[in-house]
Amino acid sequence: MYPALSVLKLLMSLKPEPAMGDQGKALADGLQVLWVGGNGGMEADIVKREGLRFESIPAAGLHGVGARSLPGNLWQLSRGFFASRRILRKFHPDILLFTGSFIGVPMAVAARFSGRSKSLTFVPDIEPSLALKTIARFSDCITLSVEESEAFFPTHPNKVVTGYPLRQSLDAWTKEEARTFFALQEELPVLLVFGGSKGARSINKAVGNALPMLLQEMQIIHITGKLDWQMIEQARKNLPKAQLNRYRPYPFLYDEIGAAMRLADLALTRAGASTLGELPLFGLPAILVPYPYAWRYQRVNASYLVKRGAAEMIEDGRLEEQIVPKIHGLMSDTARRKQMSQAMQALAQPQAAAKIASLLVGLVETQNQQATRQVNHAAN
Repeated sequence: MYPALSVLKLLMSLKPEPAMGDQGKALADGLQVLWVGGNGGMEADIVKREGLRFESIPAAGLHGVGARSLPGNLWQLSRGFFASRRILRKFHPDILLFTGSFIGVPMAVAARFSGRSKSLTFVPDIEPSLALKTIARFSDCITLSVEESEAFFPTHPNKVVTGYPLRQSLDAWTKEEARTFFALQEELPVLLVFGGSKGARSINKAVGNALPMLLQEMQIIHITGKLDWQMIEQARKNLPKAQLNRYRPYPFLYDEIGAAMRLADLALTRAGASTLGELPLFGLPAILVPYPYAWRYQRVNASYLVKRGAAEMIEDGRLEEQIVPKIHGLMSDTARRKQMSQAMQALAQPQAAAKIASLLVGLVETQNQQATRQVNHAAN
């Protein structure tokens, strides 16, 4: 969701990136956006908050689905296909931007049948999901977070490594502004804990149990997600008074996540696709805990950062026993964290959103040229 929002914000800005050229400025001036997503969840609320039109379609995944659920999921996909056709006939898009998940599959298939729109697919994780592999087959261009993803699309003729697109607001904070916002001390290091928009139950539980030990030596910004907020609130109430001022729990942060990353000395987090862009932007060393129940996408992401010396990894099942020694070990080893920070910073690609926006503009231009040639050919 956030990669697409970052690209759209750039396209809709009054001052598009110079690399986008005159065609990009013209597109930005008259840009109309329709966001198509799934039913329920936080997506619709966040998209509408950005002032974008939102429509939902029925869809369901097929990867790893049991025999009982498969017929119902196929039915949902077929309903999504016809809903997508209706949206395409009503909205008449010039271009479609896909950023993953099974929601995009029926729209990608419907768009190919209509034959009137160009499409670009952004692959956030290093290893693409089955849904993304399917969507990519119908896409005119594929953009990738890292070069290693190219191996998963050996026959596609138009692959571009752009990096992971990030919101411009992430990098808007100075360290001093961030420290003031969170009201934390300069003398103690800061650990940032987060697990995604919905949180991470095992991380939250392990951190909640370890708070008294961790807060003896550091300060913690903890983004819990909404599902575990009550559990963390209770853990906070049980802290000694001397430690309360060292702990900053939040159910969710939006633009302020940039302040948290700017201020942190170390992160404890899952290994979702955003870690490939956000952590490098801030040169933030990390302890990664891949989510064990979503194929191996997060493990591949984590291994990529670990092999480059930018992160360390803990298995989810060993989190309770390893969390305290691992965090204390890195927090006390300034030289090691500096090496990790430099390795992480070397992976940053801050112009990813501008590169994808430029590619979208190029596809629109190609679409317009093809339409002009067809009109001229018909006239002759």
